[in-house]
Amino acid sequence: MSVKIDETLTVECETGNYHTFCPISCVSWLYQKIEDSFFLVVGTKTCGYFLQNALGVMIFAEPRYAMAELEEGDISAQLNDYEGLKRLCIRIRKDRDPSVIIWIGTCTTEIIKMDLEGMAPKLEWEIGIPILVARANGLDYAFTQGEDTVLAAMAHRCPEPEFPVRERKEILQKFFAFPSKKKEELAEYANHPSLVLFGSLPSNVASQLNLELRRQSIKVSGWLPAQRYTDLPSLGDGVYVCGVNPFLSRTATTLIRREKCELIGAPFPIGPDGTRAWIEKICSVFGVEAQGLEEREERIWESLKDYLDLVRGKSVFFMGDNLLEVSLARFLIRCGMIVHEIGIPYMDKRYQAAELALLRDTCINMCVPIPRIVEKPDNSNQIRRIRELQPDLAITGMAHANPLEARGISTKWSVEFTFAQIHGFANARDVLELVTRPLRRQKNLEDLGRTTLVRKNK
Repeated sequence: MSVKIDETLTVECETGNYHTFCPISCVSWLYQKIEDSFFLVVGTKTCGYFLQNALGVMIFAEPRYAMAELEEGDISAQLNDYEGLKRLCIRIRKDRDPSVIIWIGTCTTEIIKMDLEGMAPKLEWEIGIPILVARANGLDYAFTQGEDTVLAAMAHRCPEPEFPVRERKEILQKFFAFPSKKKEELAEYANHPSLVLFGSLPSNVASQLNLELRRQSIKVSGWLPAQRYTDLPSLGDGVYVCGVNPFLSRTATTLIRREKCELIGAPFPIGPDGTRAWIEKICSVFGVEAQGLEEREERIWESLKDYLDLVRGKSVFFMGDNLLEVSLARFLIRCGMIVHEIGIPYMDKRYQAAELALLRDTCINMCVPIPRIVEKPDNSNQIRRIRELQPDLAITGMAHANPLEARGISTKWSVEFTFAQIHGFANARDVLELVTRPLRRQKNLEDLGRTTLVRKNK
């Protein structure tokens, strides 16, 4: 089965299962982003072992998450799940006093049809703390889609705008009529509707994107998620929203259909080219003429010259794991790399339409063929293609890295791009640092082998 996009870009679909990192790992970055939250993962001991191993490095940070382990009696529906969760949540409230408790459903809760959504409102009323339910099971979702389900659930709790859209402009005009310090601060921004950005980024990266938009007179009204649950942005009719990550299609759909927001379909701010296109799209929607972006992008490319010399002409193969593959491939093609294939576990072609269009335009401008895009790739077929193509680098999930390395293929874990700071102009260098590390290691090994051979010949 295949779907054609703009007659030149084709997305194929194979029948493979998700071979990705578990989506419950979204807890590791979300609990740090939402500072007054607490995450309760409801699952079996296997889920607990995964969290302990995957997030054990953060033990000294006193993380705000816990595991509600289901025993055999719970799974066979012989015990009272509600009372057990109630006891845990009361203890969490007493020990941590969070502003919100987020229940993360796992594969087990899905299989036994555990009614978390039915229990949460009753318990929320009893203990007096908001309880959100997010499904992050590996049966239905790929690695980073765990964050997507959390943000979609959180969007329902965002307050509505204080004033209707029609009245907001009149109120702002009256407010600006009074001379004050606040007027001088707000006068730097263009008079445009509210803009809310969605996607979990480190605070310093979010501040960088806020500053980039401020330079264009665009004001960011808020982020979903906010640093504190109590500071969630207002959402509703007339509010514009724009995503920063390609795996947030469920959140985008929720914001459009349930919250009646206007979605700005833009490429994602990964790499200088993507960041520029993202800013330009937002400016165009608000009728603001973007200033100085071309020169700023050129300066960033110039600063990356040492890395570009390393990757130019090298080939890369994406096996598919974190749903960042299309954006990363587009950036690497712009850097001069050859992308053989873009494997991706799931892709919402409507939400990623602008990114796919930028990928196509980038390939045309770089005079290279548009790479093959494979949704739900079959790993056996991919391994066969990798053996034939012999790429210089394979960006893959952790499960396949060592077997590929044993067969002479340099690899990079895709999960590292998820945890690294890769958004915005300032972080383009970090993306290339991750990409070139295995290439530099391979080059050093080859140089060492040649040196050893010369010494033996002498």
